[in-house]
Amino acid sequence: MDRLLLMRSFVTVANVGSFSGAAKVLSSSGSLVSRHVAELERQIGVRLVNRTARSVSLTEPGSRYAEFAARILEEIEAEDSNIAHLHDRAEGALSIICPKWIGSLDLGDAIAAFSAAHPKIHIRFELGGMSDRTYDFLDSGFDVAFHTRDLRDSSVRLKKIASLPFVLCASEKYVDRHGRLTHPNDLAARDCLVHVNDPVWRIGHGHASTLHKIRNVAFSSNSYIALQKAAVHGRGIALLPQRPAYDDLVTGALQVLLPELAVPDRPLYAIYGPGQETPRKVTVFLDFLTQWFAENPIPVIKS
Repeated sequence: MDRLLLMRSFVTVANVGSFSGAAKVLSSSGSLVSRHVAELERQIGVRLVNRTARSVSLTEPGSRYAEFAARILEEIEAEDSNIAHLHDRAEGALSIICPKWIGSLDLGDAIAAFSAAHPKIHIRFELGGMSDRTYDFLDSGFDVAFHTRDLRDSSVRLKKIASLPFVLCASEKYVDRHGRLTHPNDLAARDCLVHVNDPVWRIGHGHASTLHKIRNVAFSSNSYIALQKAAVHGRGIALLPQRPAYDDLVTGALQVLLPELAVPDRPLYAIYGPGQETPRKVTVFLDFLTQWFAENPIPVIKS
């Protein structure tokens, strides 16, 4: 029988002084409370109470055990309350993971701003090491993970945080040497700089968009920053996140290609654990990031 149940019955009997009185407090029966105390005595191997026809009194070991049991029950109730309140407070540890290329963009700025605004939340932010299985981040001890692809997985919940604009671009020296693109199909004959996780490029918007599997890969990397540097050096055409490429686009180190078609934005999704109630620290974090991206839009590039 559950030891905590037995202890609770015994402590109530010790406080009230009778089985019937304890039964009223516990909304139980006197015989059941008596059996609980007897079972506790059996498990411990010591008589805890003296039973008479009219009253119940504690033995010496019973008095000592009553103090101990009361203290244990109070500590459990207090800790239960603390844990429940922690769920409702924006504080404690918050573990976040995302692919390297996302974390090295403005997501890192947004999370740093959140940490400064909420010092009672202690951030653990890791880049890379993510499994293809969307729920594995929970098994690894993370509260939130970020993705840029649509997910249909009932084991997690998803919230769109922002849209990440991308741009098709190349350096002036590359354009001068090979000519400006006039059609997406021209990519087949050009040197392309490709992220290892992004081998198929979508050019254009809506029903007019087309997919292009890049076969002429002149340079590949798992870092968009590395691809951007290769593009600036004239190695080829790259499909880059616009935020880190913005300064090179403004200065002319990189030029926008096919501006009339443009490139679809990528959604930035936060995924987090299932359950009816999300911890307060997670909801505060997701709301902050959504607002941060809304208040820090990427300037429009004039082609």
